[in-house]
Amino acid sequence: MFADVGAEFGDDRPLDEPRLNVLTVNGIQLLDRLDPNVAFVTELANVGSITWPQREHIVNLTQPRDRNDKLLEFLTRRSVANFEQFINVLAREQAHLVPLLSNGGKYTLLIF
Repeated sequence: MFADVGAEFGDDRPLDEPRLNVLTVNGIQLLDRLDPNVAFVTELANVGSITWPQREHIVNLTQPRDRNDKLLEFLTRRSVANFEQFINVLAREQAHLVPLLSNGGKYTLLIF
């Protein structure tokens, strides 16, 4: 369970340790399962989860695993709000992957 400090600091605070841990541990599963197609990455940029230069960098990579690796790297450097935007886009575009990062709105670590 994450501490709710959003009221005090807002969602522009850096990604916190629990969310970083989720990306670190479950990111391994995302590397193989996430479909980093251009439309998905573009939607992430449209909602502000990643920047447009980051989007360009990702789509210029040819291998899906390389794209996913770079996307996860960029997400670890973004804010809590950006992480939440990523989860929202993932829920719309690739909902089957959301359980890797959340559980009823609460984030959890899943180890396979």
